Amino acid sequence: FILFGLHFMPQDFHLFVLAMLTFIVFIILFTVVYGRLFCGWVCPQTIFMEMVFRKIEYWIEGDANQQKRLNKAPWTSAKLFKKTLKQGIFFGIAVLVANTFLAYIIGLDAVVKIATEPVSLHLGGFIAMLVFSFAFYFVFAYMREQVCIAVCPYGRLQGVMLDKNSIVVAYDYVRGEPRGKIKKSKRKKLARTNPVKNIQESVMQSAVMPIAVAEPLPEAVNPAEAIKKAIGDCIDCKLCVKVCPTGIDIRDGTQLECINCTACMDACDEIMDKVGRDRGLIRYDSDNGIAKRTNKLFTPRVIAYSGVLLLLLAINAFLFFGRNNVEAVILRTPGMLYQEVVEGKITNLYNYQIINKTDESFPYEFRVVDGLGTIRSAGQIPPTKPSGMVEGIILVDIDRDKLISRKTKLEIEIISPEGEVLDRVKTNFMGPGK
Repeated sequence: FILFGLHFMPQDFHLFVLAMLTFIVFIILFTVVYGRLFCGWVCPQTIFMEMVFRKIEYWIEGDANQQKRLNKAPWTSAKLFKKTLKQGIFFGIAVLVANTFLAYIIGLDAVVKIATEPVSLHLGGFIAMLVFSFAFYFVFAYMREQVCIAVCPYGRLQGVMLDKNSIVVAYDYVRGEPRGKIKKSKRKKLARTNPVKNIQESVMQSAVMPIAVAEPLPEAVNPAEAIKKAIGDCIDCKLCVKVCPTGIDIRDGTQLECINCTACMDACDEIMDKVGRDRGLIRYDSDNGIAKRTNKLFTPRVIAYSGVLLLLLAINAFLFFGRNNVEAVILRTPGMLYQEVVEGKITNLYNYQIINKTDESFPYEFRVVDGLGTIRSAGQIPPTKPSGMVEGIILVDIDRDKLISRKTKLEIEIISPEGEVLDRVKTNFMGPGK
């Protein structure tokens, strides 16, 4: 992978494992505290859908009602033009996204070659680019939020991660229930006549969940306030259901289909403004915040996950900053014993691999640490390959007098022509001993 100009080879796989574990713990911690806020505001699926594809759709076909009318209308030249233009732009963006995604895997230079050179030279890469392009096009043009419901595992996991202190998009059932439709004309009529009698009749006729008034209200009670107490703030307009991209009713509680896009919050706030009631009937809150009017952020779960996350971040930082651009593997050639080619000197044969994690080629040399021995190459030492690996054979000579046992620990440095140490490798040197 090539991320922000850094090349990650298979030898860096452990970094990806730790990074993925860290990401998962972060998502768990984030969900425990803030629910599925990630889905609504950070997830690439939602960002592309809301900020790119849906805006283009609205620009070409109009709002939701206009789109429904267009879909039901007979096929005309205008409808054909709009549909073709929309799908063409969608596929063009999908190709751009696919090329960008592919560049993180094979590199930008390779993607440019696939796009500019004949297809026959890069048939495999061209097919991969088409597959990615059609996959992204299908997701954003047809699947859309169904990906969040049927494909993404995060929606399934949130059920075991949320608790009563998690902040989610929630309906204030304490304030909103029982639901009922209140018209302005009815409110004016109640104010002119007997408030007690008319409030009771209004509740019985229009409330979805009517309640019985146990005791007569005093004549001094404000009619508008009495209506609120009897019916609740939810007027059951169902606009929160109509604007939901996954088609759920947030008033039924938190559901796995909810991606926290907050479309229901905006719609409800507009209705509350029109009927003269406070905003926030649907808002970011916890179950305890609604039922008990109390929120507790630092729970034992949050503290435990935070500790694990900090530990993983520290390990990631240590390994990442200790990562070298050059990695070497030096091993004694299998099946070969030591040799005494020159009197007084013992020789071992080694195979080496030099992995270059940069996009540049450069020469290098070998050196034994502490001057314990000397190194000879079996042939010319090849320069490194950009984002590749070179192999070769070297011979290490050590004076017999310096060998105190049959196996001697040896450390070999790979250095640049300027003397910079690129990597250090520990190995064993076999000899006759004393």
